Amino acid sequence: MRLFWKDQLPVILVFVVQTLLVLSIYWLSGNRQPRIALYSLIVSIAVLALYLILRYIQQRRLYHRLTKPAGTLEEMLTGTGDSPMSEAFNELMKSQYTLYQNEIYTYTRKMDNHTAFMNRWVHQMKTPVSVLQLMLKDRDDELSDSMQDEVDRIQKGLEMVLYNSRLEEFSHDFHVEQVNLLHAVNGAIAENRRLFIRKAVYPDIQIEPSIQIYSDKKWLMFIIGQILTNGVNYSAGISDKISLSAYERGRFQVLEITDYGIGIAKEDLPRVFEPYYTGQRGRQYSESTGMGLYLVQEICSQLGHRVELESEPGAGTTLRLIFEPEHNLTGS
Repeated sequence: MRLFWKDQLPVILVFVVQTLLVLSIYWLSGNRQPRIALYSLIVSIAVLALYLILRYIQQRRLYHRLTKPAGTLEEMLTGTGDSPMSEAFNELMKSQYTLYQNEIYTYTRKMDNHTAFMNRWVHQMKTPVSVLQLMLKDRDDELSDSMQDEVDRIQKGLEMVLYNSRLEEFSHDFHVEQVNLLHAVNGAIAENRRLFIRKAVYPDIQIEPSIQIYSDKKWLMFIIGQILTNGVNYSAGISDKISLSAYERGRFQVLEITDYGIGIAKEDLPRVFEPYYTGQRGRQYSESTGMGLYLVQEICSQLGHRVELESEPGAGTTLRLIFEPEHNLTGS
């Protein structure tokens, strides 16, 4: 309604000025009959009021649309009336909708092609990496160990690229089921055993073999692997242990992973889950990509898990994965 009055304000002002001019002309011409002037004024006001009422009825949906923009793209196509202005507005919205849909289609096709290329490239790169690992498997010298470390880094990088590209189509690539938490943790540790050995940091596992949680085992192992990788890299040379424990918090199961490394600066804590953000500590380590914790949070969000992080500079970092009961776990 406020927009309507703002739009009609020039008409009302013109009416007021015109009425004053007409009454002035009558007065100056000597035709000083108050009753006739009052009657003319009442008739003019009635005509103006009728015009404003009809105008509002005719364009109320247009004013409503302009004051409360559409919440979805489909709402943009909803009619706003039959007046010339409303019809012009409807045509504009349709043309904008079509243009936007074409842009979205073009962008989506490019992203699909890019994702398909990245996935194909990663799988192609896995073959030479596997060959290199086989070539280095039976060799036991310092050069071979160094080469094996670099091959492991390549493999971890390829794995991160692959999982990151799969996030866009996560709903087609996960399956929630009952997972033994200890088995998942042991699997993630086994996949990163060379990193543990190279950095001289070792896991201290305090998890009951009977604990079951609901998750996707493949994605869960990747999450745990990312957390362990961060913990090991930021603990090397400071501490030789990473603690993994599990416990119940009300209706929830919690996996707690604690390292005793350099910790995270207080000013960096609000941003550690942002993509590509490495913070003060990350800049000291060339291996930091700023994607590990981002992927952890994104995947947990898709799976219906929650993430908590606590850290003190010089005292280490604790990260908790909180698993919902089965009836609360929906995924995205």
